[in-house]
Amino acid sequence: MRHTAEIDRDRAFTAKLGDRGLFPHLAPLVYVNHAGISPPSRPVRLAMMALLDDYAAQGAAAFPAWYAQRLRLREKLGRLIGAAAADDIALVQSTTRGLTDIALCFPWRPRDRVILFEGEFPANVTPWQRAAAIFDLEVVFLPLGGFADGSGSGLARLEGELERGARLVAVSAVQFQTGLRMPLAAIGALCRAHGAELCVDAVQAAGATPVDVEAAGVDYLACGGHKWLMGLEGTGFLYIRRERLPSLRPAVAGWLSHEDAVSFLLQGPGKLRYDRPIRQRADFVEGGNLNAAGFAGLEAAVDLILQIGVERIHEHANRFLDPLEEALRERGWESLRPGDPALRGCSLGVRPPGGASVVELYRELTRLGIACAIPDGVLRFSPHWPNALDEWEQVLLSADEALGRVATR
Repeated sequence: MRHTAEIDRDRAFTAKLGDRGLFPHLAPLVYVNHAGISPPSRPVRLAMMALLDDYAAQGAAAFPAWYAQRLRLREKLGRLIGAAAADDIALVQSTTRGLTDIALCFPWRPRDRVILFEGEFPANVTPWQRAAAIFDLEVVFLPLGGFADGSGSGLARLEGELERGARLVAVSAVQFQTGLRMPLAAIGALCRAHGAELCVDAVQAAGATPVDVEAAGVDYLACGGHKWLMGLEGTGFLYIRRERLPSLRPAVAGWLSHEDAVSFLLQGPGKLRYDRPIRQRADFVEGGNLNAAGFAGLEAAVDLILQIGVERIHEHANRFLDPLEEALRERGWESLRPGDPALRGCSLGVRPPGGASVVELYRELTRLGIACAIPDGVLRFSPHWPNALDEWEQVLLSADEALGRVATR
């Protein structure tokens, strides 16, 4: 009888732009909340079930096959973001976990300055605030104004702060409310010119908006698996540029962070030691057991994304959003989407006309079968590769109806 993992790897699934056939359980009429949580596809569900079946049948004997699966996943995640090698990737439970690992392990000195941006999702703020409290750092917030308008003032403002001295800049690849795609290559060049390091929150980008850590000079990147990667909550990854590893302090290391960590479980007596060195690889942050089933599902999700290609997904999502944005503008909605296509992720953030309640609009849209989100009072639509291009028309019709219902109250 063939091993369950082998059968699962051989099962072929084809991802097609605009086809949600791999999501047979998806209930909403139009699902445009991939910037929030993506629903798991059939391949994701089957991959997780394959792992559970394997462990149910074999117990610990199933571990080697699924350990090998996680090695494959690291390589694929590295390919997705342009990393030099799979060894530069660690598997973590979330964006927050990855950013916290860097914040706690970075070689801080008292009064070092950390540059953040206003409007960031809290996952890319709280870890740096906690590091500031622990290591006596200064946190500097810069406005996002001047990045989307083509003026260059955002980069000029950042350079001014870097000239005053900073150890690290933390920024999201794509801003969660507006879909603003930050100029990572330009930010990375400024960081290198002024001796700072660059840490990127990629959870609103990886899987749908191109990211290249080598080209952009990114030193660290963290990303959760449940949004644009289309995996499950409780999965994610952390990238660490290899040159940065020697200076990191392994403050988050656990028993699996050591070299040759498991030999005492496999090679007989006399192997139990506590003095083995911490690995000089990104996965030193993997101090204990991982969410094995979640990472089995994440590989299946990433396979579909790699099959289509991130560039094509990004183009597809914006072809969906272009006519929707235009039609909403004509109806008096305010769009927060950048005007320059080069500065767009895959989300459209809008505010309704006439001061209509965004919360009530969200409730009505949900009743009408439109799955969206309202981060900090902005109505956000975020399509992905399974969305058919003509679904925007249904979103618009539902937005018209929802606004009419809210206006009559």
